[in-house]
Amino acid sequence: PAIMDAVRDSGLAHLLAISGLHIGLVSGILFFGLRGLLALLPPLALKFPIKKWAAFAAILGAFAYAMVSGATVPTQRAFLMVGLVLLAVLLDRRGLSMRMVAWAAMAILVLRPESLLEASFQMSFAAVTALIAAYEFLRQRRRLMGGGEPFTWRRTLVLYLAGVALTTLIAGTATAPFAVYHFDRLSAYGLAANLIAVPVTALWAMPWAVGAFALMPLGLEGLALAPMGWGLEVVIRVAQTVSSWPGAVSVLPAMPTWGIASVALGGLWLCLWRRRWRLWGVAGFAAGLAALALVRPPDILIDGQGKLLAVRAESGALTFSSLRRARFSRQTWLRRIGQEEAPTPWPSSGASPDGRLSCDFMGCIYRAGGKVVALVRSPGALAEDCLLADVIVSTIPVKVSCPSPILVIDRFDLWRHGAHALWLEGGTVRVESADQLRGRRPWVVRRQRRQGGT
Repeated sequence: PAIMDAVRDSGLAHLLAISGLHIGLVSGILFFGLRGLLALLPPLALKFPIKKWAAFAAILGAFAYAMVSGATVPTQRAFLMVGLVLLAVLLDRRGLSMRMVAWAAMAILVLRPESLLEASFQMSFAAVTALIAAYEFLRQRRRLMGGGEPFTWRRTLVLYLAGVALTTLIAGTATAPFAVYHFDRLSAYGLAANLIAVPVTALWAMPWAVGAFALMPLGLEGLALAPMGWGLEVVIRVAQTVSSWPGAVSVLPAMPTWGIASVALGGLWLCLWRRRWRLWGVAGFAAGLAALALVRPPDILIDGQGKLLAVRAESGALTFSSLRRARFSRQTWLRRIGQEEAPTPWPSSGASPDGRLSCDFMGCIYRAGGKVVALVRSPGALAEDCLLADVIVSTIPVKVSCPSPILVIDRFDLWRHGAHALWLEGGTVRVESADQLRGRRPWVVRRQRRQGGT
């Protein structure tokens, strides 16, 4: 777990996913390696299409690697993308283009339409689209400026490292909003980590992985796995070092859906057009990022089982009714509001330091936004709270008439509609439930109030 945290915080998590980078490296090593070997035989190189032979072998190798690695959804998507590129080579068409990206996306969405809403689909296609657009632009600029200096090993090394840095910067910029939207985390030093880890992975670890794959039928894969492990140790050390730097990772509040939609539309506008008006997409991208500043976390959160409640303190941090129950819900809430400090529990009796929350053995009273909210956990508190509070939130069924509050949320409401969030602002109360966010869909179970029930 500690190594996984270091890898994520250093911006190297993409190296662990058997997806675009791995499948691309495997197929690339097979394609260029086999083509280079066949080019050493003039009778074959001059009479036969060795480039197409190498592309076909790379497709087979990439498919075998995908099967051996488990053929997860990201792996299937990466193989489909690489397969289309190599198929273009077989058909004498251009391999890397926006058209290929569109075909790959369409094929995946036909087979798995739900993947459109998944983080892996959004991040991988955002990265690929941005990279192709950026390198098309750079290639066009280079063609207009004419040829460059002759290649030497020093210039080749500098260009390779610059390419790694540029690729990391482009892909990182394209995927960062989606990482914030889905995971609420942003790695600050991903560029520095990738400058070392990517070359080690591409030039050392993955060639040995291909060698181990080739030696598996002979039972000799250990000869290649050992040096591959040396490269992985370097990657782990880089991850641990970079993740230990101050401010290596930032926890940000959840981006609203309209914000990520604005980022996606702005990014597509920027990448797909070729005229100057493509720059208008920057405005959409920036507007989506600005949505982070407009997020206001809820003042009260209640999980769908009534096991955990949280209220927002004056400092903006969440305090919880329990630090032992519903741990997953608690961690999700903290992540979604961007809270990094350790959570604190409600006072068992008396008032909280900011005076917003006061509790006794029957429940708590929370005051914020000009409203009084009763957080009830015992039937004995209802008689008084129904007369004083503006809002009743009860983890037990409310079976008595409670006319004074403008809103009552009890155990039955949680059972029917799932978790609830409340905002107390401007003298009003705004409520959202899990059921509201899911909407009326055929697969959403609608739990109806029983006849004669409460």
